[in-house]
Amino acid sequence: MGFFDFMTEDIAIDLGTANTLIIHNDKVVIDSPSIVARDRISGKIIAVGKEANLMQGKTHENIKTIRPLKDGVIADFDASEKMISMFIKSIPALKKRLFTPALRMVVCIPSGITEVEMRAVKESCERVNGKEVYLIHEPMAAAIGIGVDIMQPKGNMIVDIGGGTTEIAVIALGGIVCDKSVKIAGDVFTNDIVYYMRTQHNLFVGESTAEKIKIEIGAAIEELDTPPDEMSVQGRDLLTGKPKQVDVSYREIAKALDKSIQRIEDAVMETLSQTPPELAADIYNTGIYLAGGGSMLRGLDKRISLKTDLPVYIAEDPLRAVVRGTGIALKNINKFRSILIK
Repeated sequence: MGFFDFMTEDIAIDLGTANTLIIHNDKVVIDSPSIVARDRISGKIIAVGKEANLMQGKTHENIKTIRPLKDGVIADFDASEKMISMFIKSIPALKKRLFTPALRMVVCIPSGITEVEMRAVKESCERVNGKEVYLIHEPMAAAIGIGVDIMQPKGNMIVDIGGGTTEIAVIALGGIVCDKSVKIAGDVFTNDIVYYMRTQHNLFVGESTAEKIKIEIGAAIEELDTPPDEMSVQGRDLLTGKPKQVDVSYREIAKALDKSIQRIEDAVMETLSQTPPELAADIYNTGIYLAGGGSMLRGLDKRISLKTDLPVYIAEDPLRAVVRGTGIALKNINKFRSILIK
């Protein structure tokens, strides 16, 4: 094996609906939106990641932007494979190599995923030269990334709010005891904002603008201790057809997102109600950990805390918690062998 060890590179991938992150040599080398732009005529991929993201909503008929992942699973096999391949080829350390090295990868997948969807992820990776591909469940990776010792006989609750899915899991002894995967997450929040702007302000905004609103002034409760300033939003007036600008406050966004957040709360409550009593006792002491981009919504921790009467902690750098955990699992592959899916 010695010679091949030298030929093999280890990479950890968080293949997300909104963002794809890759760790190589303990560094996050790729952190890009999961989006590709394709030329309709030649069928070639002309841009990927940040570059393609800037094109979103601004294309003419010969360019199509595609988000290859939907609800955490691969929706467009061809585009996702090209995207992964282009990301891997753009890793600085691998660019120097004469030929693509064989790769040992750990990729994380949503916990509510089917066999078929799992195989799609695996095959995508094998086709970009993945010789050994391991899969890890997202809440597990998030827990490792947060710094929870998942092998202990102690219950921990993880809520990972990503772009396509929210993963809720109770973890103990290196396994998921009960989990729930709901398809309400960042993308739905963004669409809620688009809908709200349409119905309340007669303003038609694109997805990118709505996402900007979510990041700048998004909130989960209407009373914040340190409220963000109002934001000016530009879009198209639905009545006159002219471009116009509206000022929006965080309170309005809290209203717009209320229903969706309620559904996440319900899922958390349901998972708690299925938790075995011994683990429920642990969770009473340890509280709930939030990860994923959705956990950065202002006041969400407070709101979940009020609903569950439990302490709620947000992971540091929540956007990277999952990929960090995936990277740690890859580095200590023998220790975590039991939780990886071959």
